[in-house]
Amino acid sequence: MSNKNYNELIQDRVFIGGADDVNDVLKNENVDVILDLRAEVPEVDYNRVHSPIFDDGEHQDESIQKSIKHVVNAYNEGKKIYFHCGGGSGRTGTIAVGTLLSLGMAKTIEEAEAIAKEARPKIKVKPEMKNSLKRLFPNA
Repeated sequence: MSNKNYNELIQDRVFIGGADDVNDVLKNENVDVILDLRAEVPEVDYNRVHSPIFDDGEHQDESIQKSIKHVVNAYNEGKKIYFHCGGGSGRTGTIAVGTLLSLGMAKTIEEAEAIAKEARPKIKVKPEMKNSLKRLFPNA
């Protein structure tokens, strides 16, 4: 059994981690969708959906919302999903929080972040990303 560097956000359905873990996820989890959240567009040797999250700028909220919708739609279609950024902490954590809120698995941003950190302790949602989540989920 290999030592996994990625984590389950939602048991046997949604996996999160870093870019370096994609091959292990493909080998071990039989995922249907890989969502790459990195702003840069590196060449890869696997099929993925590139949904970049921008660190700042006017389109940050839009890019976060688009990525959350990708995950939620795939989840609602019964697919297994892996989403990642470079290291699996910032952008990945942001989308994990938004996904949990969108699916009704958490009521507040703080609760969703706690669940995400329980799944992947290295998650660290940057303040500007958290502000975007507050704008996208004003009642959370």
